[in-house]
Amino acid sequence: MASLDLNLMVSLDALLEERSVTRAAARMGLSQPALSASLARLRRHFDDELLTRVGNDYRLTPLAVQLRELVRIAMTGAERVFTAQPLFDPQSSTREFVLLVSDYATVTLGDTVAGLLTAEAPHTRLRMSAHTPAVIERAEQALLSADLLLMPHGFVTDLPHRDLYRDEWVAVVASDNPIAERGLTVADLHRLPWVVTYHGQTASTPAVRQMRMLGIEPRIQVVVENFLAVPALVAGSDRIALLQRRLVDLLPLNVGVRALPLPFDVAPLIEAMWWHPAYDHDPEHLYLRDVLARAARQAVGDPAAEDISPVDRGPQNK
Repeated sequence: MASLDLNLMVSLDALLEERSVTRAAARMGLSQPALSASLARLRRHFDDELLTRVGNDYRLTPLAVQLRELVRIAMTGAERVFTAQPLFDPQSSTREFVLLVSDYATVTLGDTVAGLLTAEAPHTRLRMSAHTPAVIERAEQALLSADLLLMPHGFVTDLPHRDLYRDEWVAVVASDNPIAERGLTVADLHRLPWVVTYHGQTASTPAVRQMRMLGIEPRIQVVVENFLAVPALVAGSDRIALLQRRLVDLLPLNVGVRALPLPFDVAPLIEAMWWHPAYDHDPEHLYLRDVLARAARQAVGDPAAEDISPVDRGPQNK
């Protein structure tokens, strides 16, 4: 490390993001020849062109594509190191807090979290970025450049977390589906086509995994990564899906779906916030986790939420 010029990291980050020496130089407030010299040094260091001209554009080489996310993580880490303070003052902070969330978590908690930060930390910014199965599968790496991942138990393991509130999974069918009147059976779960969320080789909702443990293999017809899109894909069809009770309760009355209890005992959904252990004792992070915990209590307002432990738990004592 002592032999490296870490200023080149800033140049590399700008070059990989802008894919243009001219635009990267303007972004950094440097002359084009100065940044061209940095690019030449980077090319020698990596023994790779990094940017290659194709017509009038530049494209990233395969190595540059690989480096892009690594550089962003390193830059975020460096920014955290050099902006760290022994005490955190929310009133004067200009920090951007980054949450990796689903649309369900955004609808349930987003407005309350934003309201608390506006009142207590008016100069901060809240970024709520959608997570995907790919992000969840590499959660530890993703949380090096984000503050918190909001996700129920069953997807993430071996990371510190704090439980926020409880919810339950319910089945949704079209309002005009005869099943809506007679109720749902296990045979229906086998027979009907499904709309599923967060589905992949290693990703699916805990309720779906529980169904499979009972020998119920959903006949998947549609996969979507937005819970709020599910009602439109179910209404007017014979499809079935699982949604969170709190989200269903927020849907308009004329959305065209009916919520039904599942014909088997399903474990409750416990929404939690997860973070990288490097931020266990970070003052800014401790403040943000407290904001999320208070937001959950305010937004949910359910006596069942009192059963959730208020203690931050590391992977060793989950």
